[in-house]
Amino acid sequence: MSEKSMKQMQEEVDTYISQFKEGYFSPLAMLARMSEEVGELAREVNHYYGEKPKKANEEANTMEQEMGDILFVLICFANSLNINLDEAFDLVMKKFEVRDKNRWTRIEGDGKDDE
Repeated sequence: MSEKSMKQMQEEVDTYISQFKEGYFSPLAMLARMSEEVGELAREVNHYYGEKPKKANEEANTMEQEMGDILFVLICFANSLNINLDEAFDLVMKKFEVRDKNRWTRIEGDGKDDE
């Protein structure tokens, strides 16, 4: 499978959702769905890295699957609100590069600590 751009993913999700009369869920329902998916990822992380191993009869979900579910819901949410996720990502990276420029200890030799 080839790598996809965020724009391609947003278009693919929109094509998928557009085939159904119901369309996108409301923003509140979308947020509830996203919270549910993040909870499922938290459960998987707890199984792998925490103190709560899976029960023998529990389905074997992977963190990759759960992150994929979160990404799908996030794309649905963005599409329903006409938000371009490429632009949203650029905005947040710019914010981190300015606001958090000196927040953490840089690795020596990366060239960014000399600015």
